[in-house]
Amino acid sequence: MSYTEGEIVVPRNVEEEMKESYLRYSMSVIISRALPDVRDGLKPSQRRVLFAMRQLNLSPGAKHRKCAKICGDTSGDYHPHGETVIYPTLVRMAQDWVMGYCLVQGQGNFGSIDGDPPAAMRYTEARLTRASMALMEDLDKETVEYVPNYDETKQEPTVFPAKFPNLLCNGSSGIAVGMATNIPPHNLKELAEATVLLLDNPSTTIEDIMEVMPAPDFPTGGMICGYRGVKEAYHTGRGKLTLRGLLHTEEMKTGDRQRVVIDEVPYNVNKSRLVERLAELINEKTITGVSDIRDESDKSGMRIVLDLKKNEIPDVVINQLYKFTDMQVTFGCNMLALDKGLPRVMNIKQIISAWINHRIEVVRARTRYELNKAEARAHLLEGYLRALDHLDEVVKLIRQSANRDDAKKGLIEKYQFTDRQANAVLDLRLYQLTGLEREKIEAEYAELQAKIAHYRAVLASEALVRGIIKDELEEIQKHDKLERRTQIVPAEEEFQMEDLIADETVIITISDDDYIKRMPLSTFREQRRGGQGVIGFDTKKEHDGLKELYVASTHDYLMSFTNLGRCHWLKVWQIPEAGRRAKGRPLVNMLEGLQEGEHVAAVLRVRNFEEADASILLATKRGVVKKTMIDSFSSPRRKGVFAINIDEGDEVISAHVVRKEQQVMLFTREGMAVRFDQDQVRPMGRVARGVRGVKLKSATDAVVSCEVVKEDETVLVVCEHGYGKRSSVESFRQTHRGGVGVRSIITSKRNGFVVGALAVGDKDSVVLMSSSGHTLRLGMQDIRVMGRSTQGVKVVNLREPDVLVAMQKIEYIEDSENGEKED
Repeated sequence: MSYTEGEIVVPRNVEEEMKESYLRYSMSVIISRALPDVRDGLKPSQRRVLFAMRQLNLSPGAKHRKCAKICGDTSGDYHPHGETVIYPTLVRMAQDWVMGYCLVQGQGNFGSIDGDPPAAMRYTEARLTRASMALMEDLDKETVEYVPNYDETKQEPTVFPAKFPNLLCNGSSGIAVGMATNIPPHNLKELAEATVLLLDNPSTTIEDIMEVMPAPDFPTGGMICGYRGVKEAYHTGRGKLTLRGLLHTEEMKTGDRQRVVIDEVPYNVNKSRLVERLAELINEKTITGVSDIRDESDKSGMRIVLDLKKNEIPDVVINQLYKFTDMQVTFGCNMLALDKGLPRVMNIKQIISAWINHRIEVVRARTRYELNKAEARAHLLEGYLRALDHLDEVVKLIRQSANRDDAKKGLIEKYQFTDRQANAVLDLRLYQLTGLEREKIEAEYAELQAKIAHYRAVLASEALVRGIIKDELEEIQKHDKLERRTQIVPAEEEFQMEDLIADETVIITISDDDYIKRMPLSTFREQRRGGQGVIGFDTKKEHDGLKELYVASTHDYLMSFTNLGRCHWLKVWQIPEAGRRAKGRPLVNMLEGLQEGEHVAAVLRVRNFEEADASILLATKRGVVKKTMIDSFSSPRRKGVFAINIDEGDEVISAHVVRKEQQVMLFTREGMAVRFDQDQVRPMGRVARGVRGVKLKSATDAVVSCEVVKEDETVLVVCEHGYGKRSSVESFRQTHRGGVGVRSIITSKRNGFVVGALAVGDKDSVVLMSSSGHTLRLGMQDIRVMGRSTQGVKVVNLREPDVLVAMQKIEYIEDSENGEKED
């Protein structure tokens, strides 16, 4: 490598060079770009835009100027980063849904709360607002430091005098390197009162401040839920606020339906995206009970209308809006700002105190400027008065002088004028020598002496300075007509959706292609034995038959056990309700983490997981049983947990809750059954394999049902061709687990193979479903108890090639207050 003459090469470690360069870059981003100054609440880009507009004389009373001109001057004179990055800064300061106290008054399209972009800068115009003028007031009175701009051709202020605490009024957000800021906006009237408290008494506590300024105030309104996050943010500088949009309900003209109307959305929420997301959730049935959604917003305000279905509970829909959409968001307060050039997280009192300290310096600097100006003017007036006292002699001296310099020298020597006074006397016009003018000069001089005394008193007393700041804040308050827009409500524990949903029995069906739906039990009327049933499922394709049917309460947990041995949790009310002919919703959309070939094999209805002596008994197709304590499943996980270790070729077919003194019965496809005490299966962990429950007679045989029974109960066994029978549990000889068992029903050509078996009582009902979707609800009083080894009777009339595929019990429950009911 060759070097030029006189060149010096300094060896440098690349790690040190990168570290130093990155440190310089990060500090530049922190100080000169992303973080606001605690004194005026502005970032450098915002400050330069406003200063450039001031230089263009764009006061609130002036004509609007093209934003292209403003951005061009800002870029050319103060912020050399291109107009395309300056224009968004200008636009943001003109958007009233972003800033509660806009610093720029825009004319034209400056975007919308729907996220619409602003028009190009060549079409829009802008000028300053009263708020921005208040920030820059007294800039020309040597109140703040000026520094050369980037090319040292002009001077720009390092900070504005800031007549009001803009950082807390308008808030700020920004991302620097390794740090970020997110300061919420506040109401100016409340903030002024809080500032006055600190001005009067610097030892004022944050609790005292919160008495007059209880929380932030967002320009989009809404409400803040709870005070905990506000207290944390105000005390530590960091905290999380829960923001909710405002809505109300209205009666529709029909009288039997209602609508939910959204009036306000949380801060920084895009209304258009909110409406789109609402439509998606309604189509996906995540938000239920809504028949139509419309955005009726106009110039008078926001109005998003959700029409509810007949007899829907509005509170349910409202809670779903808060839970699944941006109608409830979290605002993370991070009160980080530049304090004396360094980034610092401050609490609310420190931020207000920093502004007060800055304002004290500004008022003192302004007072010194005014004092110097008054003293200079008084000094000249003293010269005028002395000249008027000796008017004839002064005139004679001037007339006798050879030139101006001689006259000036003579005045200084004879009357002890200063150089400035002598020049001022020489510049006097003849009309100023009249008696009337003398009276004006004397009056002005007396007035100036009073001002000078006042200025000196202000500079000597901090109390007077604080009084001036207080008076100026009160003056600003008079012009501010904005009342608090954000409501504050006490924190309420998130109410459970099921508290608003009737506790009623429903039927849940799962099709062959894993579509799930929920139907009211009243959909199916009870019929006599041998009926054809009603359509309970619309099967559009030959393979779209029904696979499973379950009965549960809307308040229950559904523990869904897959064929591969995993367990998923689901609330019954979360399953979308549908009509008899509706297909339902894909189960894969309801349960997360299902693998290829994995499907729900058994669903267990559970109220809670707190029973000490309760266990969950799983049974597999190959006759394996396993018992696990119920509290092992008390912690739901999004993608489910392992419930049993399945052998290759085997799969889960049943799940039950078992308790002490209960017995287990396993029924096989070829008509065999085994009965044993549940305590013969010891409790195991969730990932254990289990033990043998029944010995299958052939390779084609398989377990089709597992029932938990008592000796005084009866068992209904049903075959695929619609035949079945009831037999007493006692007729099945009790054995040890792992045996072959006894005959449960004859599986002849007439009957076909066993579909399933259920433990039933005389007052129970059973719902049977065929592969074509026909459903029959059958009362057990219609089926007599008969012997164990018989062919049974026809329980449902099927048309070939239809066969039974599923059955489920509707249990009878005695209600001491209301008589009888079904669950």
